[in-house]
Amino acid sequence: MPEVTNLKVTIAYDGTDFCGFQRQAQGERTVQGELEKALLKLTDAVPQIIASGRTDSGVHAKGQVINFKTSSRIPLRRWPAAFNSCLPPDLVVWNAEEVAPDFHARYGAKAKTYQYIVSRRRWPDIFLRRYSYHYPVVLEVAAIREAAATLVGLHDFKGFAAAGSSALTTTRHLYQVEIEEQGEELIFMLKGNGFLYKMVRNIVGTLLLIGEGKMAPVMIREILATGKREKAGPTAPPQGLTLLSVQY
Repeated sequence: MPEVTNLKVTIAYDGTDFCGFQRQAQGERTVQGELEKALLKLTDAVPQIIASGRTDSGVHAKGQVINFKTSSRIPLRRWPAAFNSCLPPDLVVWNAEEVAPDFHARYGAKAKTYQYIVSRRRWPDIFLRRYSYHYPVVLEVAAIREAAATLVGLHDFKGFAAAGSSALTTTRHLYQVEIEEQGEELIFMLKGNGFLYKMVRNIVGTLLLIGEGKMAPVMIREILATGKREKAGPTAPPQGLTLLSVQY
């Protein structure tokens, strides 16, 4: 029997033209689907692909992590080049490494870092439109930071989860929620041990309302305490969100 190798692969993709990461029932274009097509060409097999998490339609990734098991004889150092020769230009493999047989990209993840970019420019920047949310509104950044600080720590984030989540628990630990101003762009950085369905986008949508003065920073505590989604702000659109990295 050929030796089976468990490969950990780091990938990046522009999510604009993907219907999310996970394969869809109707054959929509997905990241998983493109990876499976490439693996079929390379190995004549379609192994089970495990991802650190399933990004939604339109969401990007710079450091998504997957793993799969293969008996292919492709040398380890050749995997990125081989993979990329079969992938479309909006999906790329950064790195491949052999890991222990029990490594699991999803269950083994200790932390994930997401970035959300809000563009406050008067007019849209055509070079940022795929990767930011154009929001030409005067924002009180100090109020946003005050509210964001409340989110750090171990909390029940049910009030920031979208309907349809399959999570068994809504408790998560956010290690970092920081807001940085870079010119006219507002950069939200969130790091935690896990995230619920659309949680980051719901948090950003709420913080933007606070920045506009339409919601008081103290409302974050009420949303966390009650778990009521209707008390939070709208879901920010997907194009501003990028999965930056996954830690193990």
